[in-house]
Amino acid sequence: MGSDPVSAVTPAPPLSDDRPDRAALDVVREARRRRTFAVISHPDAGKSTLTEALALHARVIGQAGAVHGKAGRRGTVSDWMDMERARGISITSAALQFEYGDAVINLLDTPGHADFSEDTYRVLTAVDAAVMLIDAAKGLEAQTMKLFAVCRHRGIPVLTVVNKWDRPGKDALELLDEIAERTGLTPTPLTWPVGIAGDFRGVLDRSDGSYRRFTRTAGGATIAPEEALTAEQAAEREGSAWQQAVEEVDLLDATGADHDQSLFLAGVTTPVLFASAVSNFGVGALLDTLVDLSPAPSGQPDENGVIRELTEPFSAFVFKVQAGMDSAHRDRLAFIRICSGVFERGMVVTHARTGRPFATKYAQHVFGRERESIDVAYPGDVVGLVNAAALGVGDTLYTERPVAYPPLTTFAPEHFAVCHSRDTAKHKQFRKGIAQLDSEGVVQVLRSDRRGDGTPVLAAVGPMQFEVAVHRMEHEFGAPIELERLPYSLALRTDEASAPGVAAARGAEVLQRTDGTLLGVFTDKWGLRVLQQNKPELTLEPLVAAQLA
Repeated sequence: MGSDPVSAVTPAPPLSDDRPDRAALDVVREARRRRTFAVISHPDAGKSTLTEALALHARVIGQAGAVHGKAGRRGTVSDWMDMERARGISITSAALQFEYGDAVINLLDTPGHADFSEDTYRVLTAVDAAVMLIDAAKGLEAQTMKLFAVCRHRGIPVLTVVNKWDRPGKDALELLDEIAERTGLTPTPLTWPVGIAGDFRGVLDRSDGSYRRFTRTAGGATIAPEEALTAEQAAEREGSAWQQAVEEVDLLDATGADHDQSLFLAGVTTPVLFASAVSNFGVGALLDTLVDLSPAPSGQPDENGVIRELTEPFSAFVFKVQAGMDSAHRDRLAFIRICSGVFERGMVVTHARTGRPFATKYAQHVFGRERESIDVAYPGDVVGLVNAAALGVGDTLYTERPVAYPPLTTFAPEHFAVCHSRDTAKHKQFRKGIAQLDSEGVVQVLRSDRRGDGTPVLAAVGPMQFEVAVHRMEHEFGAPIELERLPYSLALRTDEASAPGVAAARGAEVLQRTDGTLLGVFTDKWGLRVLQQNKPELTLEPLVAAQLA
């Protein structure tokens, strides 16, 4: 806690004079500098505000975007889409990369809304740690628990931040009990609030017993001044509030709620910090903690479970594809997480799915909507490849020794709608836009001979995905659409032999996904149950792994 971020990054061993070994050590050294993590939370817990506050404390932006008051409200750096700025929510994930001391931070902001769970899941495949953000008044909410389950399944260590401590909320010890009971993790607070929720004065640093006192800034637009006081000075200044904090910390000491790095990395414990992102209270401590405690990148398992080490030739996988980030160029950006070796702009890599070469002529680091070209990147880095039309979500890229990383899970859609073009003269734009939304995973696009190619069925985890599709089709592709909602609410995988039997069932239809997968869609679970009882020979399999359902 509170250590210099430069010294916190693990140094690499001395270099040898042997050139191959030297190159490998360069990769290891650079990888050890990387911290790649995502922020997860329920909607309105303050996730995008925290993302912005972290960038502010790293001094890569001069003023935070979260300014109170509608008249002067600015969108956060990470929320770049028009709909995000209009609604004040994150609709799509965003990548921010910046340096902090000697560390290189790859921070992925994720959509909090449940309708965009699939996008968030894809992001979580690309990180080494997660920050679980909890609203002090609401505690652990449904969407947070779903995303935590994904982190636990993937073995991602979780650091917890109790946010909005400057507003009325629950008791701090009560929140710790809730975290322990609902996640199974043992909370190990690193800081403890001085002052109850709604009267946030500062934090007691458990590492040395000192007091960090905060001073509010106008609208939380700039870094909150921080004053370090001894325990004696804190007692004199804060009186009973400090005494209560000390007594509560004594309880934590007595129960052994102390940080253990090995238990944190093993997913047994979760370090806890208290903060107010909108006021920039406690954000600097969080950034230092992430550098100190979050794991650096390590070797990644391929689809067969074999680890590809950091020092092996370049490899990466695509975890997100996004178009429309640059309104001037209408380009398409494929986000890759580098897993091994060194990435050099212009290098020719192999596209594992097709076996074809792929030239990385245009490569960029991304900071929200802003970008800059890069020449080199290392394991843990997130790089945007521009106009990568051949790449899709889940694709692997490599050089020299072949590798394929595990495919990304596709969630089972629960909402369906037939898509009609409102302007038949825009047929070309319509087809292009639908294909783009499909490749990005904004919606799943389903087709059948019965409906024809011109009226695809859009399938989504949540209805807000339809709103994004309608908005983007009109404003990005100039092809306005109308959606006719269908009564289906369930989708299961089937096959060619079973398709006729499924299609003949009452309240059912068979549709084909772009990747060739056949889906049986049903209006309700009762009709599905009757079909399975009457025709148990039909293939009907869940689309989502049981552990993520």
